Amino acid sequence: MIYWLGEVLEKYFGPFRLLTSHFFLSGLSVLVCWGLTFVLLPRLMNKLPRDRGRAHAVQSNAAQGKPTGAGIIFVSIFIFVELILLPPSWQSWSILALTFLAMISGWLDDKSINSWGEYKKGLIDLVLSGAAAVALCQLQDVEVWLPFTRANLVLSPLVFIPLATVLIWTTINTTNCTDGVDGLSSTLISIAFTSLGALLYFVLGHKEISKYLLLPHYQDGAVWGMMAFSMVGCVMGYLWYNANPSILLMGDAGSRALGFLLGVFVIKTGNPFTILIVSAVLLINGGTGLVKVALLRFFRISLFKSIRFPLHDHVRHNKGWSNPQVLVRFSLIQAMMTLVLLVLLLKIR
Repeated sequence: MIYWLGEVLEKYFGPFRLLTSHFFLSGLSVLVCWGLTFVLLPRLMNKLPRDRGRAHAVQSNAAQGKPTGAGIIFVSIFIFVELILLPPSWQSWSILALTFLAMISGWLDDKSINSWGEYKKGLIDLVLSGAAAVALCQLQDVEVWLPFTRANLVLSPLVFIPLATVLIWTTINTTNCTDGVDGLSSTLISIAFTSLGALLYFVLGHKEISKYLLLPHYQDGAVWGMMAFSMVGCVMGYLWYNANPSILLMGDAGSRALGFLLGVFVIKTGNPFTILIVSAVLLINGGTGLVKVALLRFFRISLFKSIRFPLHDHVRHNKGWSNPQVLVRFSLIQAMMTLVLLVLLLKIR
């Protein structure tokens, strides 16, 4: 809306073209998202449901009784701000609509007296992931660039949609599994979204830089970078209240929406392997637990018997790490991996 308004008004007064600047809108969006989240969370937190605690989770009693489902607040803020400030496109609007549905599905589980079953939640995630895959490819062939080579692959919708669906489903559930230590999931997501936003906005969305690095140029790269940066603003506002010891939790309303967007942003980079660069700790921490449970439940194969999952429970229970130690150490590992691997991804081709 603001972008369209700038296009109309700049004909009458030149400085209004600032409203069509992606850089200006990015900064404004981050600031508004952070400000609204910071102000509204403490005012609305008493209306949120209370956490029931997680069965078998280490120190689950510490979270029990705290307001949960804060994602319904800051994800709604994100969607509202993006609808106002984002340059309009049907694809971005479709993703915002699906993000809203991911948030709502998590919120209904957060407020339910009896937690939804794993299969029910997994099926909902699968449907949302499939719908997002369709929206991202628009039933057209999709070109994918690969790491460490100039070669590109062209995937038909019949190949792209199942693969993208699996990737998004995985990021939803690994993000959700990592949401068990104050500030951990949101900090790792902030690192991932900042990295993806920079890649989309300043590299893939910049014609000259992408050409210099022998990478594809995406005209809408800056728009998706804006979205990633905006959610970082919301998450930073939330982290103020979720820092150890937290006074509220994002719940599934937050973690499922954040995981959904993580998968979407990775796919929009055109290189699915960037998930290993920006979110390796999230994948290892939550994803290995999903693999362990799936192998045991469906194939009666038992692996990693001595390791608790999510991995943050293992280091707390078996290694004696405190919550702040888990947060800082996991974040440091992810930050270092991102810095090193992102440089290698961009330069070695």
